[in-house]
Amino acid sequence: MTRLRTAFALVGATLCTLAGVALPTTASATVEADPTAAAPKKLFTINDDRIKESSGLAKSVKHPGTYYTVNDSGDTGRVFAIDGTTGKVEAVLRFGAKVTDVEALGVDRDGTIYIADIGDNKASRDQIEIYTIPEPATLEDADLKYHQFDFKYPDGAHDAETLLIEPGTSQLYIVTKELKGTGGIYAAPPAPSRQGTNDLSKLAPSPPGIITDGTFMPDGQRVVLRTYTDVATVAWGETPTVVARGAAVLGQGETVAVGPTDNTVLVGSEGANSAVYQMTAPAKAVTSTPPSASATPKPATTSDSSNSDSGKSHNLRWIVIGASLFALIITVVTFPPGRRERRDRQAENDRLTGQSPPTGHRRPHV
Repeated sequence: MTRLRTAFALVGATLCTLAGVALPTTASATVEADPTAAAPKKLFTINDDRIKESSGLAKSVKHPGTYYTVNDSGDTGRVFAIDGTTGKVEAVLRFGAKVTDVEALGVDRDGTIYIADIGDNKASRDQIEIYTIPEPATLEDADLKYHQFDFKYPDGAHDAETLLIEPGTSQLYIVTKELKGTGGIYAAPPAPSRQGTNDLSKLAPSPPGIITDGTFMPDGQRVVLRTYTDVATVAWGETPTVVARGAAVLGQGETVAVGPTDNTVLVGSEGANSAVYQMTAPAKAVTSTPPSASATPKPATTSDSSNSDSGKSHNLRWIVIGASLFALIITVVTFPPGRRERRDRQAENDRLTGQSPPTGHRRPHV
Protein backbone atom coordinates (compact mmCIF):
# COMPACT_ATOMS: atom_id res chain seq x y z
CA MET A 1 0.00 0.00 0.00
CA THR A 2 2.83 2.38 0.78
CA ARG A 3 4.28 1.81 -2.67
CA LEU A 4 0.89 2.45 -4.23
CA ARG A 5 0.50 5.73 -2.37
CA THR A 6 4.00 6.77 -3.44
CA ALA A 7 3.25 6.02 -7.08
CA PHE A 8 0.04 8.04 -6.99
CA ALA A 9 1.84 10.90 -5.31
CA LEU A 10 4.50 10.97 -8.02
CA VAL A 11 1.87 10.99 -10.74
CA GLY A 12 0.04 13.83 -9.04
CA ALA A 13 3.21 15.86 -8.65
CA THR A 14 4.03 15.34 -12.32
CA LEU A 15 0.61 16.61 -13.38
CA CYS A 16 0.93 19.63 -11.15
CA THR A 17 4.29 20.38 -12.73
CA LEU A 18 2.78 20.12 -16.19
CA ALA A 19 0.03 22.48 -15.14
CA GLY A 20 2.66 24.97 -14.02
CA VAL A 21 4.45 24.71 -17.36
CA ALA A 22 1.19 25.31 -19.22
CA LEU A 23 0.38 28.50 -17.35
CA PRO A 24 0.24 31.52 -19.66
CA THR A 25 3.27 33.78 -19.25
CA THR A 26 3.90 37.40 -20.03
CA ALA A 27 6.93 38.61 -21.95
CA SER A 28 10.08 38.41 -19.87
CA ALA A 29 12.04 41.59 -19.19
CA THR A 30 15.28 39.62 -19.30
CA VAL A 31 17.38 40.45 -22.35
CA GLU A 32 18.88 37.37 -23.94
CA ALA A 33 22.09 36.96 -25.89
CA ASP A 34 22.74 34.53 -28.71
CA PRO A 35 25.15 31.90 -27.33
CA THR A 36 26.12 30.81 -30.85
CA ALA A 37 27.26 34.24 -32.04
CA ALA A 38 30.77 34.25 -33.45
CA ALA A 39 33.47 36.36 -31.82
CA PRO A 40 34.11 39.78 -33.41
CA LYS A 41 36.55 39.63 -36.32
CA LYS A 42 38.92 42.46 -37.12
CA LEU A 43 38.39 43.69 -40.68
CA PHE A 44 40.70 46.67 -41.04
CA THR A 45 42.40 49.57 -39.28
CA ILE A 46 41.83 53.23 -40.09
CA ASN A 47 45.41 54.48 -40.09
CA ASP A 48 45.09 57.63 -42.19
CA ASP A 49 46.56 60.66 -40.40
CA ARG A 50 43.57 62.78 -41.43
CA ILE A 51 41.17 60.62 -39.42
CA LYS A 52 41.89 61.24 -35.75
CA GLU A 53 38.45 60.58 -34.26
CA SER A 54 36.18 58.40 -36.36
CA SER A 55 32.76 59.27 -35.00
CA GLY A 56 30.40 57.87 -37.61
CA LEU A 57 30.33 54.91 -39.98
CA ALA A 58 27.94 54.09 -42.82
CA LYS A 59 27.82 51.52 -45.60
CA SER A 60 27.85 52.75 -49.20
CA VAL A 61 24.87 51.92 -51.40
CA LYS A 62 26.50 52.61 -54.77
CA HIS A 63 29.99 51.26 -54.10
CA PRO A 64 30.07 47.71 -52.67
CA GLY A 65 32.74 47.21 -50.02
CA THR A 66 33.06 50.94 -49.28
CA TYR A 67 32.27 52.65 -45.99
CA TYR A 68 32.06 56.34 -45.10
CA THR A 69 33.34 57.95 -41.92
CA VAL A 70 33.74 61.44 -40.44
CA ASN A 71 35.81 63.05 -37.74
CA ASP A 72 34.40 64.27 -34.46
CA SER A 73 34.17 68.00 -33.61
CA GLY A 74 36.96 70.26 -34.84
CA ASP A 75 37.10 69.10 -38.43
CA THR A 76 35.88 70.77 -41.60
CA GLY A 77 32.95 69.64 -43.68
CA ARG A 78 34.24 66.43 -45.26
CA VAL A 79 33.47 62.71 -45.53
CA PHE A 80 36.05 59.97 -46.04
CA ALA A 81 35.34 56.97 -48.28
CA ILE A 82 37.19 53.93 -46.92
CA ASP A 83 37.93 50.54 -48.43
CA GLY A 84 36.14 47.97 -46.29
CA THR A 85 38.96 45.43 -46.47
CA THR A 86 42.12 47.52 -46.18
CA GLY A 87 40.95 50.63 -44.33
CA LYS A 88 42.64 52.90 -46.89
CA VAL A 89 40.98 56.18 -47.83
CA GLU A 90 39.61 55.94 -51.38
CA ALA A 91 38.26 59.48 -51.64
CA VAL A 92 37.58 62.64 -49.64
CA LEU A 93 34.16 64.21 -50.27
CA ARG A 94 34.21 67.86 -49.26
CA PHE A 95 31.16 70.06 -48.77
CA GLY A 96 31.26 73.75 -47.92
CA ALA A 97 29.23 73.82 -44.70
CA LYS A 98 30.73 75.22 -41.51
CA VAL A 99 30.09 72.29 -39.17
CA THR A 100 29.99 72.40 -35.37
CA ASP A 101 30.10 68.83 -34.04
CA VAL A 102 29.46 66.07 -36.57
CA GLU A 103 28.72 62.82 -34.77
CA ALA A 104 26.90 60.45 -37.12
CA LEU A 105 26.51 59.33 -40.72
CA GLY A 106 23.88 57.54 -42.73
CA VAL A 107 23.15 56.56 -46.33
CA ASP A 108 19.59 56.10 -47.60
CA ARG A 109 18.37 53.66 -50.25
CA ASP A 110 18.87 56.23 -53.03
CA GLY A 111 22.53 56.82 -52.22
CA THR A 112 22.19 60.11 -50.38
CA ILE A 113 24.74 60.62 -47.59
CA TYR A 114 23.45 62.26 -44.41
CA ILE A 115 25.97 64.06 -42.20
CA ALA A 116 24.50 64.65 -38.73
CA ASP A 117 25.88 67.75 -37.00
CA ILE A 118 24.05 66.89 -33.77
CA GLY A 119 26.72 66.84 -31.04
CA ASP A 120 26.05 69.20 -28.13
CA ASN A 121 28.05 68.29 -25.04
CA LYS A 122 26.87 71.36 -23.13
CA ALA A 123 23.26 71.11 -24.34
CA SER A 124 23.37 74.75 -25.45
CA ARG A 125 22.57 74.70 -29.17
CA ASP A 126 19.36 76.38 -30.34
CA GLN A 127 19.20 74.03 -33.29
CA ILE A 128 21.07 71.16 -34.90
CA GLU A 129 21.81 70.51 -38.56
CA ILE A 130 21.80 67.55 -40.92
CA TYR A 131 23.56 67.96 -44.27
CA THR A 132 23.06 65.79 -47.34
CA ILE A 133 25.35 65.14 -50.30
CA PRO A 134 24.96 62.60 -53.12
CA GLU A 135 27.15 59.54 -53.36
CA PRO A 136 29.49 60.20 -56.30
CA ALA A 137 29.44 57.97 -59.35
CA THR A 138 33.20 57.41 -58.99
CA LEU A 139 35.30 57.38 -55.84
CA GLU A 140 37.67 60.30 -56.16
CA ASP A 141 38.31 63.49 -54.22
CA ALA A 142 35.55 65.98 -54.94
CA ASP A 143 33.82 69.15 -53.78
CA LEU A 144 30.10 68.49 -53.66
CA LYS A 145 27.04 70.68 -53.31
CA TYR A 146 25.08 70.08 -50.16
CA HIS A 147 21.62 70.65 -48.70
CA GLN A 148 21.11 71.79 -45.12
CA PHE A 149 18.20 70.88 -42.84
CA ASP A 150 17.76 72.56 -39.46
CA PHE A 151 16.02 70.84 -36.54
CA LYS A 152 14.88 71.74 -33.05
CA TYR A 153 13.92 69.50 -30.12
CA PRO A 154 10.51 70.01 -28.52
CA ASP A 155 11.91 69.88 -24.98
CA GLY A 156 15.17 71.82 -25.07
CA ALA A 157 18.68 71.10 -26.29
CA HIS A 158 20.19 67.59 -26.14
CA ASP A 159 23.51 65.99 -26.91
CA ALA A 160 23.23 63.24 -29.55
CA GLU A 161 25.50 60.97 -31.56
CA THR A 162 23.02 58.69 -33.32
CA LEU A 163 21.19 59.16 -36.62
CA LEU A 164 18.81 56.43 -37.84
CA ILE A 165 17.47 56.24 -41.41
CA GLU A 166 14.53 53.87 -41.94
CA PRO A 167 15.37 51.81 -45.07
CA GLY A 168 11.95 51.78 -46.70
CA THR A 169 10.91 55.42 -46.24
CA SER A 170 14.15 57.33 -45.45
CA GLN A 171 12.43 58.59 -42.29
CA LEU A 172 15.01 60.20 -39.98
CA TYR A 173 15.33 59.57 -36.23
CA ILE A 174 17.78 60.98 -33.70
CA VAL A 175 18.63 59.17 -30.47
CA THR A 176 19.96 61.43 -27.74
CA LYS A 177 22.96 60.62 -25.56
CA GLU A 178 22.46 61.05 -21.82
CA LEU A 179 25.20 60.50 -19.25
CA LYS A 180 22.56 60.45 -16.50
CA GLY A 181 18.97 59.34 -16.84
CA THR A 182 17.26 58.14 -19.98
CA GLY A 183 17.61 59.60 -23.45
CA GLY A 184 14.95 59.82 -26.11
CA ILE A 185 14.17 58.82 -29.68
CA TYR A 186 13.06 61.80 -31.77
CA ALA A 187 11.47 61.67 -35.21
CA ALA A 188 11.97 64.24 -37.94
CA PRO A 189 9.03 65.31 -40.13
CA PRO A 190 8.48 62.79 -42.95
CA ALA A 191 9.50 65.43 -45.49
CA PRO A 192 11.72 67.97 -43.75
CA SER A 193 12.02 71.40 -45.29
CA ARG A 194 15.15 73.37 -46.09
CA GLN A 195 13.26 76.56 -45.26
CA GLY A 196 13.15 77.46 -41.58
CA THR A 197 13.58 75.07 -38.67
CA ASN A 198 11.96 71.63 -38.58
CA ASP A 199 10.41 70.52 -35.29
CA LEU A 200 11.41 67.11 -34.00
CA SER A 201 8.82 65.05 -32.11
CA LYS A 202 9.61 62.61 -29.32
CA LEU A 203 8.74 59.07 -30.32
CA ALA A 204 9.74 57.13 -27.19
CA PRO A 205 12.36 56.91 -24.44
CA SER A 206 15.61 55.44 -25.65
CA PRO A 207 16.84 52.06 -24.34
CA PRO A 208 19.21 52.10 -21.35
CA GLY A 209 22.84 52.99 -21.91
CA ILE A 210 25.00 55.84 -23.19
CA ILE A 211 24.17 55.53 -26.87
CA THR A 212 26.94 56.63 -29.24
CA ASP A 213 25.70 55.40 -32.64
CA GLY A 214 23.07 53.27 -34.31
CA THR A 215 21.79 51.86 -37.57
CA PHE A 216 18.69 50.25 -39.00
CA MET A 217 19.24 46.72 -40.22
CA PRO A 218 18.19 46.08 -43.85
CA ASP A 219 14.88 44.44 -42.85
CA GLY A 220 13.70 47.70 -41.27
CA GLN A 221 12.41 45.77 -38.24
CA ARG A 222 15.56 45.94 -36.15
CA VAL A 223 17.86 48.72 -35.00
CA VAL A 224 21.33 48.09 -33.62
CA LEU A 225 22.52 50.64 -31.06
CA ARG A 226 26.12 51.13 -29.92
CA THR A 227 27.21 52.11 -26.43
CA TYR A 228 30.68 52.55 -25.00
CA THR A 229 30.75 48.90 -23.95
CA ASP A 230 28.25 46.83 -25.93
CA VAL A 231 25.85 46.52 -28.85
CA ALA A 232 22.08 46.14 -28.47
CA THR A 233 19.48 44.91 -30.94
CA VAL A 234 16.18 46.76 -30.68
CA ALA A 235 12.85 45.53 -32.03
CA TRP A 236 11.52 48.61 -33.79
CA GLY A 237 7.94 49.71 -33.30
CA GLU A 238 5.71 52.06 -31.34
CA THR A 239 7.69 51.12 -28.25
CA PRO A 240 11.24 50.21 -29.35
CA THR A 241 12.46 47.40 -27.08
CA VAL A 242 15.89 45.86 -26.56
CA VAL A 243 15.66 42.15 -27.34
CA ALA A 244 19.34 41.16 -27.13
CA ARG A 245 22.74 42.54 -26.20
CA GLY A 246 26.25 41.50 -27.09
CA ALA A 247 29.63 42.52 -25.73
CA ALA A 248 31.73 44.57 -28.12
CA VAL A 249 35.48 44.93 -28.41
CA LEU A 250 37.32 47.07 -25.89
CA GLY A 251 37.85 50.76 -26.49
CA GLN A 252 35.62 53.80 -26.52
CA GLY A 253 32.83 52.45 -28.69
CA GLU A 254 31.72 55.13 -31.14
CA THR A 255 30.48 53.67 -34.40
CA VAL A 256 28.25 50.94 -35.82
CA ALA A 257 27.19 50.24 -39.40
CA VAL A 258 25.51 47.46 -41.37
CA GLY A 259 28.05 44.74 -42.17
CA PRO A 260 28.77 42.80 -45.36
CA THR A 261 25.78 40.52 -44.72
CA ASP A 262 22.30 41.31 -43.44
CA ASN A 263 22.86 39.98 -39.91
CA THR A 264 26.30 41.45 -39.27
CA VAL A 265 27.46 44.89 -38.19
CA LEU A 266 30.76 46.73 -38.13
CA VAL A 267 31.83 48.42 -34.89
CA GLY A 268 34.62 50.91 -34.36
CA SER A 269 36.11 53.25 -31.80
CA GLU A 270 37.64 56.71 -31.58
CA GLY A 271 41.31 57.58 -31.74
CA ALA A 272 44.12 57.36 -34.23
CA ASN A 273 44.70 53.97 -35.89
CA SER A 274 41.32 52.73 -34.74
CA ALA A 275 40.34 49.18 -35.64
CA VAL A 276 36.98 48.17 -37.12
CA TYR A 277 35.51 44.77 -36.30
CA GLN A 278 32.76 42.68 -37.82
CA MET A 279 30.33 40.94 -35.48
CA THR A 280 26.95 39.26 -35.62
CA ALA A 281 24.07 41.48 -34.61
CA PRO A 282 22.89 40.24 -31.19
CA ALA A 283 19.82 38.03 -31.46
CA LYS A 284 17.44 36.20 -29.15
CA ALA A 285 18.56 32.77 -28.01
CA VAL A 286 15.15 31.34 -28.93
CA THR A 287 13.56 31.63 -32.34
CA SER A 288 10.27 33.39 -32.86
CA THR A 289 7.94 34.19 -35.74
CA PRO A 290 9.28 37.28 -37.50
CA PRO A 291 6.97 40.30 -37.54
CA SER A 292 5.34 41.47 -40.73
CA ALA A 293 7.29 43.98 -42.79
CA SER A 294 6.44 47.41 -41.42
CA ALA A 295 8.47 50.38 -40.28
CA THR A 296 6.44 50.61 -37.06
CA PRO A 297 4.93 47.21 -36.21
CA LYS A 298 1.54 47.37 -34.53
CA PRO A 299 0.68 45.39 -31.37
CA ALA A 300 -1.33 42.21 -31.78
CA THR A 301 -5.09 42.69 -32.19
CA THR A 302 -7.54 41.81 -29.44
CA SER A 303 -8.98 38.87 -31.39
CA ASP A 304 -5.54 37.35 -32.02
CA SER A 305 -4.65 37.72 -28.37
CA SER A 306 -7.98 36.20 -27.31
CA ASN A 307 -7.54 33.16 -29.58
CA SER A 308 -4.06 32.52 -28.22
CA ASP A 309 -5.17 32.91 -24.61
CA SER A 310 -8.22 30.72 -25.27
CA GLY A 311 -6.05 27.86 -26.50
CA LYS A 312 -3.74 28.14 -23.50
CA SER A 313 -6.70 28.27 -21.10
CA HIS A 314 -8.30 25.21 -22.72
CA ASN A 315 -5.16 23.10 -22.29
CA LEU A 316 -4.67 24.40 -18.77
CA ARG A 317 -8.26 23.53 -17.82
CA TRP A 318 -7.88 19.85 -18.76
CA ILE A 319 -4.53 19.52 -17.02
CA VAL A 320 -5.91 21.01 -13.81
CA ILE A 321 -8.98 18.75 -14.01
CA GLY A 322 -6.73 15.72 -14.43
CA ALA A 323 -4.57 16.76 -11.49
CA SER A 324 -7.68 17.24 -9.34
CA LEU A 325 -9.04 13.77 -10.24
CA PHE A 326 -5.76 12.14 -9.29
CA ALA A 327 -5.77 14.02 -6.02
CA LEU A 328 -9.28 12.69 -5.34
CA ILE A 329 -8.22 9.12 -6.19
CA ILE A 330 -5.26 9.42 -3.83
CA THR A 331 -7.61 10.55 -1.07
CA VAL A 332 -10.17 7.76 -1.64
CA VAL A 333 -7.66 4.95 -2.08
CA THR A 334 -5.14 5.81 0.57
CA PHE A 335 -7.16 7.43 3.37
CA PRO A 336 -9.50 4.55 4.40
CA PRO A 337 -6.71 1.92 4.54
CA GLY A 338 -4.63 4.34 6.59
CA ARG A 339 -7.50 4.77 9.07
CA ARG A 340 -8.02 0.98 9.33
CA GLU A 341 -4.31 0.51 10.00
CA ARG A 342 -4.46 3.02 12.83
CA ARG A 343 -7.49 1.20 14.38
CA ASP A 344 -5.73 -2.18 14.10
CA ARG A 345 -2.64 -0.80 15.85
CA GLN A 346 -4.83 0.71 18.60
CA ALA A 347 -6.69 -2.60 19.09
CA GLU A 348 -3.40 -4.49 19.38
CA ASN A 349 -2.13 -2.00 21.97
CA ASP A 350 -5.37 -2.35 23.95
CA ARG A 351 -5.10 -6.16 23.90
CA LEU A 352 -1.54 -6.09 25.18
CA THR A 353 -2.34 -3.60 27.93
CA GLY A 354 -5.62 -5.24 28.93
CA GLN A 355 -7.80 -2.24 28.09
CA SER A 356 -11.24 -2.61 26.60
CA PRO A 357 -11.51 -1.66 22.96
CA PRO A 358 -13.58 1.43 22.12
CA THR A 359 -17.18 0.81 21.06
CA GLY A 360 -17.03 3.25 18.17
CA HIS A 361 -20.31 4.96 19.29
CA ARG A 362 -20.64 8.60 20.20
CA ARG A 363 -21.36 9.63 23.80
CA PRO A 364 -25.02 10.48 24.16
CA HIS A 365 -25.80 14.12 24.77
CA VAL A 366 -26.85 15.02 28.37
